[in-house]
Amino acid sequence: MTGPLRPAFHEGQVLAAADLSATVEYARGSAARHARHLHEWGVVEGLALATQPRTDPLTNARYTEVSVAAGIAVDGTGRELVVTDPVVLRESDFEEVNGADQPTDEPYPVFLTSADREPAQRPGPVSCSGSATKTRVEESYQILFGRLGDERLVAEQRPPAIGAPPADPPARWLVLLGYVRWTDGHFSGVETTARGVGVRYAGVRADTVSARSGALTLRTGAEAEEGKPALVLTGGDTPNLVFGLYQGSGTVAPLMTLAANGNLTIEGSFSGRMPAGSTLVASGTATDGMLLPLPSGITPEQVADGRVVIHVQLTPRIPPLPEATLYSPVEAAVDADRRVRCRVRLHNPLVTPAKVTEAPGAVDFLVVATVAPTNGGG
Repeated sequence: MTGPLRPAFHEGQVLAAADLSATVEYARGSAARHARHLHEWGVVEGLALATQPRTDPLTNARYTEVSVAAGIAVDGTGRELVVTDPVVLRESDFEEVNGADQPTDEPYPVFLTSADREPAQRPGPVSCSGSATKTRVEESYQILFGRLGDERLVAEQRPPAIGAPPADPPARWLVLLGYVRWTDGHFSGVETTARGVGVRYAGVRADTVSARSGALTLRTGAEAEEGKPALVLTGGDTPNLVFGLYQGSGTVAPLMTLAANGNLTIEGSFSGRMPAGSTLVASGTATDGMLLPLPSGITPEQVADGRVVIHVQLTPRIPPLPEATLYSPVEAAVDADRRVRCRVRLHNPLVTPAKVTEAPGAVDFLVVATVAPTNGGG
């Protein structure tokens, strides 16, 4: 087994074409391995599918012109794909691949792949030998239309061996740019995701990310945009971790702050999964027929499927009574739906004739919710 070969030169050496080509290939291979193993392949910048309304001059029908914006992608072999100018997609190319399909609302995938071409103009002086051998290769690209379902091919691609250089055509790596819709012989719209497969963007593989400024920010867009979330880790004299939303000034308004001493400050309410054995309590007063509330954070679904066990304690509540009136509870219970059943009996022996009446009553309640332990004892 051998590693990459780095060209070495000495005084008086006669340089052959192979020597100069090896110098270029060594640099290309090193850059490709860096891109392939330290980054995730995908769209780096631009390359979005853009639309422009148009009118068919023959039928006056309205349709959509679709173009690919200028940009850069890196494929899974580590090769750069550079689109220097916007490219209008040709409907004839689409029809060549999918023209025989029945009309459908399903969008079709659009791919970018590499292509080597000879430059239109040969730079530099012409060889004295008059040889027509090319001295430059244009590392170009090709835009391809796929058939319905071809987007699944993206996930099936496998990178080359560890030390391999970037793949040159005819080896092909597909980078998904998006999807186009086709209606009545024209493009009618674009999508970024279809059938569960979306555009893949380049990423980074790293176990450590360090910030030289003392603050590290993670956000969901290339630019700071008002109302969008951000996660900010700061060091210095007051280190903390802040999750919040961008304001118009570009600063992050904290929604949650974790200080270096472990104190957690949140602007909203807190809820989450309770560990086994945890207890939550709700209390208050309820009258006959009322539905007892569950403690905050507990849902009826958790009670129904047995994840949470409910315990209820009721204490009859004695209301203010007229003088000499006797009070006794008849019923103080709660049914399976947590509905209170409370009846009381009232009797005033000084009233003639003596009369005993029953009326709805009230109770003081205590609802205790405990998380049932799992089979593993957790």
